[in-house]
Amino acid sequence: MLIDAAAELVGSLKPLSFQEPVSHVYLSTEYAWDRHCEYLERYGQGPKKVLMLGMNPGPWGMAQTGIPFGEIPSVRDWMGISGPVDKPDPEHPKRPVEGFACSRSEVSGRRLWGLCAEKFPNPDDFFKDHFVANYCPLVWMGETGKNITPDKLPKAEMEPVEQACRKHLAAVIAAIDPEWLIGVGAYAEKKLIETVKEYFPSKPYQTGKILHPSPASPVANRGWEPQAERQLKDLGVWS
Repeated sequence: MLIDAAAELVGSLKPLSFQEPVSHVYLSTEYAWDRHCEYLERYGQGPKKVLMLGMNPGPWGMAQTGIPFGEIPSVRDWMGISGPVDKPDPEHPKRPVEGFACSRSEVSGRRLWGLCAEKFPNPDDFFKDHFVANYCPLVWMGETGKNITPDKLPKAEMEPVEQACRKHLAAVIAAIDPEWLIGVGAYAEKKLIETVKEYFPSKPYQTGKILHPSPASPVANRGWEPQAERQLKDLGVWS
């Protein structure tokens, strides 16, 4: 079910176009489809207690691996997933996709998966009750290679993206039937609340958020892991 939903999302997003200042768009779950499917098959099966949701890929994480917050050592060494990744077309000269050969580190992914691996050395123990997804698999870049976040794009261009991503998120929620919906950051929490209101108005999901692990956040740079763990315990997600 998750793979069917991911394929439908790729089909919905692929035809979309975006005006300046966007010069390149990467659809990470298309060119890294095999690795994304490996993640879904290995770790997305069955009901879960907790869904954790990120925003969209970082250039050195999911943009390279096709896996949410997909920092390469975490994906390769902890999850045990690696293998070939194709190239986006067109590829931005300043943002090459090297797959698992990429030497850059995705700080957000290193922090998020690092906390999970510290608490659950065996990834099967983590994924038995948890699943991590991203709201949107698209990466938008300007001419210089600078990342453009979804909130900086015109509403008219984003509306078909939003519709497709909410529909996909609803399919993920339906497939894993979680008790908890946790946004990794306020943006993701907002998207969870919007999707539940549209698709599951009578379901009593418990929602909340943790601090986003981005290095752009001064608060996250002051010990993200203990802060996020404390937030999950305060919410009642972790004991």
